[in-house]
Order: sequence, then C-alpha cells, then structure tokens
Amino acid sequence: MPFCFSRRALLFATLAALSAVAPIAVAPPALAQKTYDPGASDSAIRIGNLMPYSGPASAYAIVGRIEQAYFRMINDQGGINGRKIEFISYDDAYSPAKAVEQTRKLVESDEVLLVFSAMGTPSNAAIQKYLNAKQVPQLFAASGATRFGEPKAFPWTMGWQPPYQVEGRVYAKHILATKPEARIAVLYQNDDLGRDLLKGLKDGLGEQASRIIAEESYEVTEPSADNHIARLKASGADVFVSITTPRFAAQSIRKAAEMAWRPLYVQALVSASIGAVIRPAGIENAQGLVSAAYNKDAADPQWIGDPGIKRFHAFLDAYAPDVNRGDNSVVYGYGAAQCLVEVLRRAGDTLTRANVMREAANLKGYAPDTLLPGIAITTAPDDFHPIEQLRMMRFEGDHWQLFGPVIDAQLRN
Repeated sequence: MPFCFSRRALLFATLAALSAVAPIAVAPPALAQKTYDPGASDSAIRIGNLMPYSGPASAYAIVGRIEQAYFRMINDQGGINGRKIEFISYDDAYSPAKAVEQTRKLVESDEVLLVFSAMGTPSNAAIQKYLNAKQVPQLFAASGATRFGEPKAFPWTMGWQPPYQVEGRVYAKHILATKPEARIAVLYQNDDLGRDLLKGLKDGLGEQASRIIAEESYEVTEPSADNHIARLKASGADVFVSITTPRFAAQSIRKAAEMAWRPLYVQALVSASIGAVIRPAGIENAQGLVSAAYNKDAADPQWIGDPGIKRFHAFLDAYAPDVNRGDNSVVYGYGAAQCLVEVLRRAGDTLTRANVMREAANLKGYAPDTLLPGIAITTAPDDFHPIEQLRMMRFEGDHWQLFGPVIDAQLRN
C-alpha cells in the first residue's frame, strides 16, 4: 500500500505541475511590431504626386487621373494590408519652380510617406536633391532620364520607364540596320529627356555618329515646332529622330507631312500615343513612323483576349469609363500604380521610407498587367532602372505593329 500511494501521489504532483505551465505553453504569440514613418498608420498610407494638370505638358495629366482611380479601386477592395491610400496630387504646370513649391507642401505640410510618379524630367530634376536630403522616396519618377536611376548619388530616387539612353541606342541600331548611309536630323527637347536620348543615339551610332548632320533643340515654352522642322528638312536629312513631348510631337508630324518631307521618321516613345499624338497630328500623316514600346496597346485588337488587358478594361469600365483607351498614358498610369501597390503590399507592417525603398529595389521579374510579353520589372540595390527592355514598332493603318525581338539593355551604375 505505501508503494501504491506514493505512485498516486507522484502522478497527482506531475499533473499539477503540467497544469501550472500549460497556460504559458498555449499563450498566443506576441503581435508583430508595426513600424511607421510620417504618412503611414494603422489605417492609411499617404502618397504625394505632382502632375501637369495645366501648362505645356498637360496631355500627361491623364496619368494622374488614372492613378487616382486605381487607388480608389484598391481602397474599395479593402486597401493594402487593411490600409486605405490617400493620394494627394498637385498641379505643378510642368514648371520646376512650382514643382519645388508643391513638393515642400507634400512633405512638410501633408507629411506624405513618399512622392510617387511625379511627371516629367524638369519637375523631377528640380525636386530630386530636396527629397534625397529629406530621405523621402521619389519613387517611380515618370521620366526615363538616367539621373533617376543612380542609387549611389541619389539613393531615394527611382525611375520607372526605360531609360532614354537605352531607347536612343535601340533607335541607332535600327537606323544602322535599315539605312546604313543615313543622313540624320534630330529635334530634341532642351532638358534631360532630350539630351539623354540624344546621347544614347550617338553612343549607339558609335563611329557613325557623324551621320547626324543637323540638330535642333526647343524649349517647352515655345509656341510651335514648325520653324525647327523647316530647317531640319532643309538640311537634306533622310532620317528624322523626334525627341519631343506630345504637343510638339503632333506639330512635327503634321508639319513634316505638310512640307512633303518623308524621311525615316523615328518618334520617341514618350509621344507615341495614338490618342494624344497620332490622331491630333492626323493618322494619314503618321504612316510609317517607327518607335519603341514596352507596354501593350490596350486599343489594339491583338490583346483582346489577354488576361492583363481584360483586367485593365474592367478597371476602366468601373472607375474611368470616359477616358480614351487609345492613349498610352492611360496604360502607363495603370501599370505604375499597380507596381507601387505591389511594393507597398510587400512592405507589410514596416511602412518606413527606408523599407519602401528596400522593397522597390528588390523586384525580380515582376510583370504588371500592361507590360509586353517577355518584358518584366527587375531591380536591385545597384540597379534603379526597373524596365530595361523594348520592342520596335511601326505605325500602319490605324495602330502600331510590333516587329523584331525584345531588346534587352541595362544601364548599371
């Protein structure tokens, strides 16, 4: 009996010990720590933006409208990790001075987490040093200027579209292949857009750069490109490279046709929009133009069954039914907004400015709905150019026809 009693006592003692520690074993884990910088909270993410709703580049204002609509859709779907997007978009009229003023307001008064998709090279160049000094992300700047992909010099700035220098090299390759004896004239905007693309063209031509026999630059404040086109035609060039924003691109196409100047006409992709450039210039005047592309043309019947473009059209039906679907700026705004949402989703509950940049610099083969097949977004801590692939295209009939393979090029710093 004493032996049996001692075993029972030991059993009760063991059970008592286990019951004492059980609550500790099954207690729920502590909640993950949430970390925020200004512009982020449990309920919201504040995003700043600059857009030329007025001024000489107002054709690009549709990008801001589409981004606003896309974020409204995301909010209706529950937001990003439960947080709603507050999109604060100001008009800078494509003016560098106004861009600086509005950016200070976004950072110091509105306290945004980041500035997203500010439009154009002049505005982004004007605010770049300020945002880097403040350590505020200047994310997916709407410009292909090389300076927006230099992480060593500007670790808080990242562009989105293909670098202009890459684009220029692609055009050089096409010109040398199709017109080896070319006499080339160039019209370029007198800013980083024009100078970068022209540099890429010359780099691509290499020893054949002397084939550029005429160059004309213009200021965005000029009323017309007509005089430039007249002088370039008089040079005797049989290739014309137009590095222009939409208003000047449309004027140039129309004027060249009026003067019966029919060179191999290369149009920079920033103004390859059918809705914003080709139709205003006259479709009949644009036949045979060549350019480059990285986005699908949402108005092209070849993409009618594409899952990404189906989602794009469903979005427009619900949130922006009145827009011109032939305007590639509409496609641009959708793709850029979708990419930002992906970065913020990956940032999770660590919504600091540093973590947002970290996630943006670690995209590997991410493909928004709008990119051409074979083209994807890839970034790294030493590569702040998200898209570095292009395909050539030619305008025929009433739409662009893609030709040739995907051309892969990289600008590493």
